[in-house]
Amino acid sequence: MNVEYFIAKRLVSSRESGNRLSRLMSIVAVVSIALGIAVMILTVAIVTGFKSQISHKLAGGNSHIRITNLDSNYSFETNPVAVNQELFDRLNEVEGIKHVQKFITKGGIIKTEYDNQGVMFKGIGADFDTAFFAGCITEGRVFTVSDTATTNNVLISKKLAQLLRLKLGDRFDAHFVQDPPRVRRFTVCGIYSTQLEEIDRTLVLCDIKHLQKIYGWSENQVSGLEISIDDIENIETLSEEIDDLVAFDTGGDGLRLAVDNVLQLYPHLFAWLDLLDTNVAVILLLTIAVAGFNMVSGLLIMLLERTSMIGILKSLGMKNADICRLFLYRTAFIAVKGLIAGNIIGMGCCMLQQSFGIIKLDAASYFVETVPINLDIVHLILLNLSSALVIALVLAAPLQIIAKISPEKTIRFE
Repeated sequence: MNVEYFIAKRLVSSRESGNRLSRLMSIVAVVSIALGIAVMILTVAIVTGFKSQISHKLAGGNSHIRITNLDSNYSFETNPVAVNQELFDRLNEVEGIKHVQKFITKGGIIKTEYDNQGVMFKGIGADFDTAFFAGCITEGRVFTVSDTATTNNVLISKKLAQLLRLKLGDRFDAHFVQDPPRVRRFTVCGIYSTQLEEIDRTLVLCDIKHLQKIYGWSENQVSGLEISIDDIENIETLSEEIDDLVAFDTGGDGLRLAVDNVLQLYPHLFAWLDLLDTNVAVILLLTIAVAGFNMVSGLLIMLLERTSMIGILKSLGMKNADICRLFLYRTAFIAVKGLIAGNIIGMGCCMLQQSFGIIKLDAASYFVETVPINLDIVHLILLNLSSALVIALVLAAPLQIIAKISPEKTIRFE
């Protein structure tokens, strides 16, 4: 029989009036741990959810990695890249790549009866993954691109629709400044909203064949390739691997290819997201410190109230290590109660927000309409284990008091 565990369990269920202060501190410690773990769960879930949402939107609008002509220099007016099936096959063999698609970009001006606006037309082909924009549609639908017929349908943002007073089904003229100037008439078949200013203020999706004709390119000439990957955490590694893969590929016309990724396209936004990690670390440290302080206070009061009992146990032959283990069991009961309650509160709040979007945000400032939540089982396990470890470590110091307690002087302690 585990004597230390038995005594600790009896202390937990004790209802003697002399232990009121000890019970009060136990309640304070349980509440402190519960609130602490709940705050930590909410903090990590919100920050990781926020980073995941913004990264998903940036990658959805531009893909994770792009292969373009080295001479394009991030311009809307790009130089062509001649793509072939061999290049597609080589890219699809790279582990971690999910999808490869062609695209063309060209600057243009939309003119309507009321106003005009400079935009970036992005030509997409039949291989384009429409999942992201389909999830951002507010009105209409995503148009279908075929390899044979050319469609005049386009997808514009809600912001552009408001600026140009365009509605679903409206037609407009797009002017492309070149020699000679070109004009195309398009029809709005869908309106999307990503809440990202960098995308919504300029991006218009159209059939890739329109831009090939305007540029005077052949069917296999495009601005570049967009590559989606399975995990954005591997984006730098995969960018280097793809760069090595196409380092000696001249795009079929003697020109060198360049590889860039979404981190390089939007460095300011990702730098801002990285700053959130610092905020999370500060919040977690403060929360664990407060919970640890309350646990230490509670343990010290328990030791003071049980000084006579400690003296008696020593006189009966119980070693200091056994008595320390006894009080560790006692504090473990408190910690477990706090952790269970905190997990229930934290995960409950996360699920409510995830299901009903109770807390709203200004999309113009935060790029999302509600507070995003990302509940990850790995994060939950790590938070609970780290909290338990920190509590165990901070309790090591006050337990040293047990070694200094003398049985002769404490048996009569009142």
